[in-house]
Amino acid sequence: MPSKVIVAGVGMIPFTKPGASQPYDAMAAAATRAALVDAGIDYADVAQAVVGYVYGDSTAGQKALYGVGMTGIPVINVNNNCSTGSTALYLARQAVETGAVDCALALGFEQMAPGALTAKFTDRPTPFDAFDRETDALVGQPDVPLAIRYFGGAGLSHMRKYGTKLETFARVRAKASRHAVNNPLALFRREVSVDEVMAAPMLMPGVMTRLMACPPTCGAAAAILVSEAFARRHGIAERVVIAAQAMTTDTPSTFDAHDMMQLVGYDMAKAAAQQVYAAAGIGPEGVDVVELHDCFAQNELITYEALGLCPEGGGEKFVVDGDNSYGGRYVTNPSGGLLSKGHPLGATGLAQCFELTQQLRGTAGRRQVEGARVALQHNLGLGGACVVTLYRAT
Repeated sequence: MPSKVIVAGVGMIPFTKPGASQPYDAMAAAATRAALVDAGIDYADVAQAVVGYVYGDSTAGQKALYGVGMTGIPVINVNNNCSTGSTALYLARQAVETGAVDCALALGFEQMAPGALTAKFTDRPTPFDAFDRETDALVGQPDVPLAIRYFGGAGLSHMRKYGTKLETFARVRAKASRHAVNNPLALFRREVSVDEVMAAPMLMPGVMTRLMACPPTCGAAAAILVSEAFARRHGIAERVVIAAQAMTTDTPSTFDAHDMMQLVGYDMAKAAAQQVYAAAGIGPEGVDVVELHDCFAQNELITYEALGLCPEGGGEKFVVDGDNSYGGRYVTNPSGGLLSKGHPLGATGLAQCFELTQQLRGTAGRRQVEGARVALQHNLGLGGACVVTLYRAT
């Protein structure tokens, strides 16, 4: 029988701007130690570690963990673009659920450079060749940085299909800032108004302003996952469990649909969410709190629909009605999300896990979603991979 997987401990450090952080190994070690303290165990109790990062050399995971302990355990390094942190969580969960180990560490970190994301290897085919060709055909504007073209193009597709207004994306961004005010670990904690978002410089004319894009960020986060037997032996309370989890990658519709929404992972997210709901035996109506991949305000709105939080085409009404925040149907990104908390690629998925674990424990302070019992996490990486995780409070 598969083992129940318990989130025994989580750790996270404050996210910072590039150039203001410690080196990646120091950040990662700090997040790991915080997770161990939260779980009440020693590093010697960890049987396997999965470490995620995007911008780093091979075996950087070992470098990050050797400062915590050198116990000879397997250390697996993963890179799945912006879904790297939740990929580490996915593999750690698999290891515990299948009984391969009874205690696994999932760790993610990133030490980023300022500016837009760029390719690091220019002497070989990029994983984004097909994505770029489709974007050139659908969006054009080759001088605009790739991530902005991808997600700005997806926002434009939604605007053309459903009449969504630019101001609606600004409302999403303003909501993120209101939530981040109460998160001491967030990079940006200043509230911004819809008018400020609209008045920011345009990154893609008529489609995206600068404040609708997440910033490059440095940081680290970690989670300790354990089996029921391990929890009993070590006196760990079974407070939060992973009830279901799914990872999906691209299907032919990514390109065949000739739609930028599909190109940036709409179908991947929809399929992963459906798998998770089926496995957990609930629908989206059973979810209380959501951390989703708002790398751009446009993607947050699109993801509402992919996850089934509202009907397809209903994203604008969902935002205008306030159903994405406190007092509405779902609280989305109470942490402030990637837009305000920051997006250190390898750490993002585990920072989402950190936030949702606090929510289900009832320890999120002024961010607390009252009565939260079921939490949904969505983490997306283009190229592509999407991980959706559902947590329950027990």
